[in-house]
Amino acid sequence: MTRIIRASVVQACTVAYSLSDTLDKLERLTTLARERDNAQLVVFPEAFIGGYPAKSSFGAVVGARSPEGRDEYLRYHSAAIEIPSQAVTRMEGIARATSVFLVVGVIEREGGTCYCTVIFVHPQAGYVAKHRKLVPTAAERLVWGFGDASTLPVLEQTFSHQGNGVSENVTAKISAAICWENYMPLLRTHYYQQGTQIYCAPTVDSRPVWQHTMAHIALEGRCFVLSACQYAQQKDFPPNHPIANGAARDPEGIMIGGGSVIYNPAGEALAGPLKEGEGVLTAELDLDDIIRGKFDLDVVGHYARPDGVALS
Repeated sequence: MTRIIRASVVQACTVAYSLSDTLDKLERLTTLARERDNAQLVVFPEAFIGGYPAKSSFGAVVGARSPEGRDEYLRYHSAAIEIPSQAVTRMEGIARATSVFLVVGVIEREGGTCYCTVIFVHPQAGYVAKHRKLVPTAAERLVWGFGDASTLPVLEQTFSHQGNGVSENVTAKISAAICWENYMPLLRTHYYQQGTQIYCAPTVDSRPVWQHTMAHIALEGRCFVLSACQYAQQKDFPPNHPIANGAARDPEGIMIGGGSVIYNPAGEALAGPLKEGEGVLTAELDLDDIIRGKFDLDVVGHYARPDGVALS
């Protein structure tokens, strides 16, 4: 029996401050992944719904906040979504119509607080779980709250695989860690202990060194790593949006540089990294490669030594 899943990562940016246009874009790219590549699982970047406020300061310095920064936060909060909401219902409809399991980075609002969140949307059951980023990075803490242990799911999902004229069911465990959460060793270990097989890593980190991180996690956890990164230019933000210090105003200027990629459990790239423009990468994930890899490295099994090294 072959245990293969076809999975895609989407490299694209938010349509700034337009929820309806961003949802249309999500539908278009999900449909492309399904119809062109026969994808069964599609991962979207961090903050795809709601947007990533690259280079924004929100008018804050230590000890003071400006009225203009408060107005910017109001706009950002208004662009976020609640869970549940009509936006989530729309994504449920997209998953159902395409028969695709969606993993989507969103900005969630609850009361006056925004969270950087990933939602999991099943093609039949609809919204099934969410993960809130545990620790926003640096200035992200101005605008995002902290997640907690209540949203650390590892989900079992069954996919249908057609092989040799026979339809077979393939079950995989799916998790998500957002951007620099992937530098938290104990979070990674939590997911490894729960048996994650498809480790989703939505991000906006487009630095070349990010590729080393993704390859390391795939190799360390003997899992498939699916990293979806935004690709955004100045023209994708409002005209008065801040840009990098010293940068010239240029509609084509890069704000977030992409680098979406899919790695196998040997730390080898199956697709990508994609560095130029928006796009969809797809690969076949042979789940048996996970056990092949754990033959010589199982960091929560025979390569663990809790008798000598443990944290509590």
